[in-house]
Amino acid sequence: MAMLRFLTAGESHGRGLIGIIEGMPAGIPLSKNDIDIELKRRQTGYGRGARMKIESDEVEILSGVRWGKTLGSPIALFIRNRDWENWEKAMNPDKTFEGLIPSLTKPRPGHADLAGFLKYHHSDIRNVLERSSARETAIRVAIGAVAKQFLSQFNIKIGSFVTGVGSAWKDIETAYLSEDELLELSDKANSSDVRCPWKELETEIINVIDTAMKNADTVGGFFIVFATGVPVGLGSHVHWDRKLDARIAKGLMSIQAIKAVEIGDGIKLGKHSGSEAMDEIFYERFFYRKTNHMGGIEGGISNGMPVIVRATMKPIPTLKKPLKSVDVFTKQTALATYERADVCAVPAASVIGEAVLAWHIAEAFLEKFGGDSLDEVTASFHSYKKMIMER
Repeated sequence: MAMLRFLTAGESHGRGLIGIIEGMPAGIPLSKNDIDIELKRRQTGYGRGARMKIESDEVEILSGVRWGKTLGSPIALFIRNRDWENWEKAMNPDKTFEGLIPSLTKPRPGHADLAGFLKYHHSDIRNVLERSSARETAIRVAIGAVAKQFLSQFNIKIGSFVTGVGSAWKDIETAYLSEDELLELSDKANSSDVRCPWKELETEIINVIDTAMKNADTVGGFFIVFATGVPVGLGSHVHWDRKLDARIAKGLMSIQAIKAVEIGDGIKLGKHSGSEAMDEIFYERFFYRKTNHMGGIEGGISNGMPVIVRATMKPIPTLKKPLKSVDVFTKQTALATYERADVCAVPAASVIGEAVLAWHIAEAFLEKFGGDSLDEVTASFHSYKKMIMER
């Protein structure tokens, strides 16, 4: 069984972010531009903070690619933090720089600050927030871009769109959307400042974000991420940790500030009877369904329908009008620390969601059709397709 895995490293204001991918087959077309396009998409969106004015993310491919194709060896990626020049003394690994900036001692409600401070026995909350920051998602988007390039060789496409922010939201019946309709919604979202494909809702969302800005507050929201062209048979029912929906849910929940994940109709399914909720099976040259309430996954296995995932992002916990907290050393009531942050990052979260979904689809794809080269994987994939079409 092929194993695809990655590691990331780096702090928000450190020298940069590092990603290492292991297990990607040789022969996959990959360029710096393929990754930079995705990084730029992550940085856009109405409601982003001042950090996006400083950073203009570009990847450096350090290893694993030669002359525009992967080598089969580990792929190392690096994204420089332009803000490092302002933080070099504050974040320097050398002990001689210790204490040049004051320690942070007032944890932010809703952030990893207090739990991380206590868990790792730190004396400065910055040691927690630097790694728990959503800045880490930049390198995950870069890694997801590599996964997207792999999946594109098999006509598997990944997309997303925002369905709401705060009180402005739309209930979407994804069970009746075709692959083409999903891709059209994602294309429209790409030209929206809030990644929303519906103009009227886009205006409402912008108004919600504007109100939050005026009130020195933040807002969360909702998005849908999907994959089309996914073949039958990715994932497995035989063990809990091989179930595709479980792995996707884990991946989406690992994105900073995501607090709920649903596959297909998700929570709505609990409100319906079985006769309403299940996707009936038909046959014409091959098995197919007319609806997709299950979000393309049954029993932990992809069923050939689009894989559709809904996610909910909480409001950013860093507030310009800080909430009440406690100084971790004096134990006195205080206002929480304020760090530069977004008012709304839901549009960016949808792009990050694409990267995470792409990774887990690619991971399951290689487990099913694994090989050391693109040619080997392709041969296995086409052999399988021929076999199941004859069932």
